[in-house]
Amino acid sequence: MPLGINLTLLIGENVPAPAPRMIMEALQSVEVTQSDEGRSGFQIVLQLGRSQRNDMQDYQLLKNPLLKVFNRVIIIVTIGAIAQVLMDGIITNQQFSPSSAPGSSTLAITGEDVSVMMDLEEKSIEHTAQDEATIARFLISNYAKYGLIAKVIAPKFRDRPTQNERIPSQQGTDLKYLQSIAERFAYVFYIIPGPTSGTNTAYWGPPQRQTQPQPALTVNMSSFTNVNSINFQNNGLAATDVRGQVQDRRSNESRSLPQATSDRPPLANQPAATNQPHKRTEQYRETGREIAQAQAYAQAIANRSVDDVVTITGEVDTVRYGSLLQTRGVVTLRGVGLNYDGLYYIKNVTHKISKGDYKQSFTITREGLGSTIRQVAG
Repeated sequence: MPLGINLTLLIGENVPAPAPRMIMEALQSVEVTQSDEGRSGFQIVLQLGRSQRNDMQDYQLLKNPLLKVFNRVIIIVTIGAIAQVLMDGIITNQQFSPSSAPGSSTLAITGEDVSVMMDLEEKSIEHTAQDEATIARFLISNYAKYGLIAKVIAPKFRDRPTQNERIPSQQGTDLKYLQSIAERFAYVFYIIPGPTSGTNTAYWGPPQRQTQPQPALTVNMSSFTNVNSINFQNNGLAATDVRGQVQDRRSNESRSLPQATSDRPPLANQPAATNQPHKRTEQYRETGREIAQAQAYAQAIANRSVDDVVTITGEVDTVRYGSLLQTRGVVTLRGVGLNYDGLYYIKNVTHKISKGDYKQSFTITREGLGSTIRQVAG
């Protein structure tokens, strides 16, 4: 590991413990990918050898019960005196690559965050007289053994139908149902490792775009530069307005929906939704909704359309950056000019760790051009 950065690996069947010396000495690299959509994942690559008496029949690491599938892995990175849980996941795959060259055989251990355990069993369940936020809390509570702490943000519109109106029905895994009811409001569901080892935060709510900005990504600023490479894309076809009509399921009254345009908290000074001369217009075509429910769904479509108007990909040197990029938060970018400097939402980060090297590849996004802040702090 680079100077000032330490890696801690915990592994075990139920309660992970520090990995034994045999595993740590064989460790070649660790890669962790954190995404704001879907599950986060990890891969640990170990070097295999057969130089000892115990290796005559087979590689010792291949027989090690700690590395079997469905064991739990916790990866902690310490920068200076600050320890952060990078991954709390489950081993789902082993890839063995033997080689005739000495020391070239490898074992890759691949896995996903603990939400994979929520995606194993399809269910048929009725959630009678419950709104989406209540259902989310209930489903999350079933996985307390993985240290899940529910953080559920209820939407402005709560749809709690009576038994005579309809019964919300789950047909699928808990994870897919949590994601599907989140999408109705342009919400997200994901699991964040931590805040302490062995615990995880299960978040169901809107994307977090008003968090405290993380240390700046810096380009073309001499000794302050910490970004190795960067690329920009501006998608003029993303922003979408929604309009249409709906027949209220209670009153049978048909009403026109007010045109829905994004109401996300702005990160850009010139949001595409209000500054482009042309935008897509989508017709709302669903039926059997209440007026308020239809408006909420139309708003979700408009919000989701501007999430990735401007997309930036790049790589940061972790030693020079001095911190870990936290997916699903906000970061500042400086040194690239007025159009692209400013605040961005962190969509995904891939941590690539090996002996003497630590890089972070990132994707950050926002809804348009121009900075909303005059000065970007370091």
